[in-house]
Amino acid sequence: MSAAGPVGEPVGEIVTGEAVVLGLRAASFASRMLAALLDAVIVGVVFGALLWGTSVLLSETDEAAYAAITLAESALCLIGIPVAVETATRGRTVGKLVLGVRVVRDDGGPVRFRHCLVRAVVGLFELWGLAGSPAIISALVTRRGKRVGDLLAGTYVVRERTAARHVPLPPMPPELAGWARTADIGRLPLPVVTAARQFLARTATLNPASRTALGVELADALLLHVSPAPPTGTDPERFLVAVLVERRDRELVRMQRREARTRDLERSIGRG
Repeated sequence: MSAAGPVGEPVGEIVTGEAVVLGLRAASFASRMLAALLDAVIVGVVFGALLWGTSVLLSETDEAAYAAITLAESALCLIGIPVAVETATRGRTVGKLVLGVRVVRDDGGPVRFRHCLVRAVVGLFELWGLAGSPAIISALVTRRGKRVGDLLAGTYVVRERTAARHVPLPPMPPELAGWARTADIGRLPLPVVTAARQFLARTATLNPASRTALGVELADALLLHVSPAPPTGTDPERFLVAVLVERRDRELVRMQRREARTRDLERSIGRG
């Protein structure tokens, strides 16, 4: 295995501790716009109904109180309800549900209250106050189609319905099992692990020359974080499999130990 160039990070690809690739592709501009328009229509209907109900029920109320109530209803419809819905559904609104998209953090995790609050507060100005023009410009020039609220909140919108299907790793190569058990496998770069997983899932469809070159490049990238090197003459693809399988198995053992310690702690607390 010879020296290789850097392996780039696939856009929107997240890897779990078990080296499972989760394909999170950024939603298209059109799907985001349609979802936003649908949400805007729903908010408009709810807001209109509240204003109508307020005018009917509080027709005798003085102007100052009526203005305060109207302001509270505006905040409820434009900030309160969107934040509550996105937080409860972990990044989905009615429009996003219909279009099959969802808001996630930049690291692929589910959004929390603070992310939703930042998006909603900023959206009050960029979507409603300025008719969406900053959001459109930002979405067109940023890599993941982020609006200003996403940039400040550290989020983006993904196509939930087209998440990549997980392809299991091949079995551990028998000739490398002993080496893998004793090898020191450091913290592997997530972009490299992602690329290796995708490569192993697509080897049958690759051009033979491209398959060989990419296999060597990925193996060399992982070799920088593994010691000692595998036996001389090891096939790069089988080296990739051995490292990823051993990494997954070690993560599984660590997770099982953590769960066992948690159960023991819960039992000891219960006895106390």
